[in-house]
Formats: sequence, structure tokens, C-alpha cells
Amino acid sequence: MLVTATLCCQASAVPFAQSEPGGAAVIRSVDAAVKKRADHVLGFTDMEHYAVFRGKDETHPAAETTVKVTYKKGVGKSYEVLSESGSEIIQHFGLRPLLDNEKTVNQPGNVEHSWFDSANYEMKLKGAGVERLDGRDCYLLEVKAKRKASNMIDGEIWVDAKDGSIVKLDGVASKNPSSFAGTTHMMRQYVEIDGYPMATHARAESYSALFGRTVVVIDYGQYHLELSPAK
Repeated sequence: MLVTATLCCQASAVPFAQSEPGGAAVIRSVDAAVKKRADHVLGFTDMEHYAVFRGKDETHPAAETTVKVTYKKGVGKSYEVLSESGSEIIQHFGLRPLLDNEKTVNQPGNVEHSWFDSANYEMKLKGAGVERLDGRDCYLLEVKAKRKASNMIDGEIWVDAKDGSIVKLDGVASKNPSSFAGTTHMMRQYVEIDGYPMATHARAESYSALFGRTVVVIDYGQYHLELSPAK
């Protein structure tokens, strides 16, 4: 995937973070960035590759799926499966339900409840300065989901110091995805494409007594965004 991460520098980043208790100004910038993306990204397509690893082996996938994703604001996500390989059991009980869950999460009326904003998360600035991450000056926020859901986390997010857009998330799911899965640790990285944060790489790791250790790695690429006309 050919994408360029925007390099963001801001000389006044530290005073901005310190200007209000608990990083309120930073949190407002996060909310504004989420709203801007929701208002102006009308749709997109991308290619996504899912790989599942079992046990200690993260070299040889037990199952893989490549899909073309189409997202339309007010409609949701749809998937075209381009290829599948590996264990049919993992495809049937793991990857296909994962895709179905993504469709459900992104339906109108649902998608708003998974946004990384202060309506869905308790947020608190960690530290007063900026951290350099993927070539960008970022603020680190501690986040706790306001409701229990398998696609929401308790952990940390890094946001661009310039505009509050998300750069990375890392944490544990606030709710286990099923009664068979243990605690799930999730990480997702974003890059700026056409001015908006889009996922580029994700990793989820879980362990259960029944299935052992499972790692799901997702790589995203070949984005094409449909944006609202500039005013």
C-alpha cells in the first residue's frame, strides 16, 4: 500500500496540553477530529488482509482471507471475499463472524457508539508533553469505554498534537468477544489519507483454555475515499 503519513509538528503543543485540567482542550480536539471525519468522509473502499495464527507460531497463518471493503455513510460496510485459505473451521467460526461483526458495528445507529470520542469514552491526558510516534507529535490519552463491547477498549490512544486525529490505539476489549474467548488485547495503527485517519495495521491477541493462544493480524491498503465537496 502506498500511503504517506503526514508529519505533524507543533511548537506550542505542550502549553496547549497544559492549558486546562485533565487535558480538556486535547479531548475537545479529539471530538472535533472525529466529527470532521464523520461529516466529510462519505465513503471509501479498501483492501483488507486477515491472517490468523495459533499458538506460538506467528510465521505460518492457520487461515487467511483477503476482502474488498466498501463503506457508505448512512448504509454501512459490505465485503467482497477475494480469497480464502487455510483451516475451514477457523474461516467458519473465526474470520466470517469477525467480518459479520464489522458489518453490524458499522451499521447506521451503531457506528456512532464505537467512535473514539468523549461521548463513548472517559478520557484523561497522560503527561503534559508530546510523544513522537510514526513521525508525528502526539498526545497520549488514557481511555476507558463507557459501555461494555467487544469492539471497544480500555487502554490508551495516541492522537495527533496538531488536530486530535487518532494515530494509534492499544488496550484490552471492554467485553470478551464470546464466552469461549479470554481477554483480548487489541492494537491498531492509523495513517492520514486525504486529510483523515484510516487504519493501516491491526493486531488482536486472545487466550482461552479451550482454544489456546490466537492472534489475528489485519493489514489495510489501497484506499479510495469519497469526500464531501469542499465549501
